[in-house]
Amino acid sequence: MVRGEYAGTAQRRRDIIAAAVQVFSENGFRDGSLRDVAERAGMTHAGIRHHFPSKVKLLEAVLAWRDEEALARGGEGRPAGLDLLRVWIGAIQHNTDTPVLVELEMTLSAEAVAPDHPAHDYFREQRMAAIALLERAFVLLQERGELVCGFSPEGAARMVVACTIGLQSMWLLDRSINLHEELRRSVQTLVTVQL
Repeated sequence: MVRGEYAGTAQRRRDIIAAAVQVFSENGFRDGSLRDVAERAGMTHAGIRHHFPSKVKLLEAVLAWRDEEALARGGEGRPAGLDLLRVWIGAIQHNTDTPVLVELEMTLSAEAVAPDHPAHDYFREQRMAAIALLERAFVLLQERGELVCGFSPEGAARMVVACTIGLQSMWLLDRSINLHEELRRSVQTLVTVQL
């Protein structure tokens, strides 16, 4: 059991990260200041700097939190093939139930297109890892004859990632879109078996 000062410090860091998630998803990294985060967390600017000496360090903590959230949703085991596609589509439902995750990803990833952005490499690597993960699923489906003829596993993987990003972006503008169902229908066009 964590006690005393460390427990308080760990909770304070979680509070700061939660405030930063809100600030960065609303204003982006460039426009969201440490003072904004401090105000949202009910702390002083100096208090934030005690835990995170720079805004880049805080951004790194926010991105690590985002990765931990994604891993927690992934569940046990290592789904493959069609099961992986189902897990991917299911994660979209979670995202719409937790809109700050979509807002954070869309805001930061759009901003991180600039090569000098501190999260540029993170999002580039994250996208490449997602494509590689989905490509392995589509290779398995292709081996089973369940990938629609004319699609390569890599091309199908890129389409799913692009569709996911595009639909999430559209959903931020129009919350009436059934993001989960739209993505499921789009991915269904790539496979010959029912999702």
